[in-house]
Amino acid sequence: MPAEVLQQAAAEMLDWHGSGMSVMEMSHRGQEFGVILKNAEADLRELLCVPAHFRILFMQGGGLAENAIVPLNLSRGETVDFVVTGSWSQKSLKEARRYCAARVAASNEADHHTSLPAPASWQLDRGARYVHLCSNETINGVEVHELPDLKALGSDAPLVIDFSSHVASRPVDWSRVGLAFGGAQKNLGPAGLTLVVVREDLLGHALQACPSAFDYKTVADNHSMYNTPPTFAIYMAGLTFQWLKRQTEGGLSGVAAMEARNITKAQLLYDFIDQSAFYSNKVAKDCRSRMNVPFFLRDESRNEAFLAGAKAAGLLQLKGHKSVGGMRASLYNAMPIEGVRALVDYMRQFEQTQV
Repeated sequence: MPAEVLQQAAAEMLDWHGSGMSVMEMSHRGQEFGVILKNAEADLRELLCVPAHFRILFMQGGGLAENAIVPLNLSRGETVDFVVTGSWSQKSLKEARRYCAARVAASNEADHHTSLPAPASWQLDRGARYVHLCSNETINGVEVHELPDLKALGSDAPLVIDFSSHVASRPVDWSRVGLAFGGAQKNLGPAGLTLVVVREDLLGHALQACPSAFDYKTVADNHSMYNTPPTFAIYMAGLTFQWLKRQTEGGLSGVAAMEARNITKAQLLYDFIDQSAFYSNKVAKDCRSRMNVPFFLRDESRNEAFLAGAKAAGLLQLKGHKSVGGMRASLYNAMPIEGVRALVDYMRQFEQTQV
């Protein structure tokens, strides 16, 4: 979370805009929260340039729940194609198989999720109800930098993207997307809020077994208020949207500015790793994630010393996921360039003490 957003939330904690209430005390049906919700949706639509024929839904359950909610709404119990690019798309595939005939159209498992299968190589089913793609894999550190044009691949299926870990870090080409979902806790706000952006023609096809609170049409018809929404998380995300709108970089603003900033941050870290004989990154250069940078010490017996020194330097949560090991630096929107410089300086100093 940006420090500026946290400071604003702290200042408004006991009394939101003279209402005499904290946001956490408000009725979700009250006028005050209605203003917060309306502004949050409008700001997000502006930031991500969401077309009018898409609905923005504020939901709960995180990305893991959406792995079930998406097929419950879109699959009609039939065939769905999955492009497996890492740990999260594997989880999505496994969950979808509970509700439909989910199949693997492409996979990078053979190279341990360090590259991406070219769209031209995807084996798409002509009758698939949708194609699922995790456009940034946090654990494996691969990112799809250009969304595929499914029509050019001969498919009329809508593309569903899980953009949990890089939402608002770059623009979205909505002409190539049918539905996008993501947990807010990486780039948009605190845990508890899930964002769904869905094309209107995909509403109204939920399976009979789909809970009413998870039926996208029901949620859309009730403007994300069918059940009690995660009010404080929406408020915090709304403050983040306003913060994002204020960001500028090289004449750009908003999400475009964040993309430019994120490219600079990621390049700084990757360039240092690439020139070092002490550290390595195994991901193919054309699909390296700007948000999540996994890296390894070539001598892994020094991992614990590296982490201890990093903690002493104020650099936290660098341990890689248990499934892949090594280290991982996450460079989400709120991470300033100064933080990346501090990490690179520490990595250089640690290397110098070990050789």
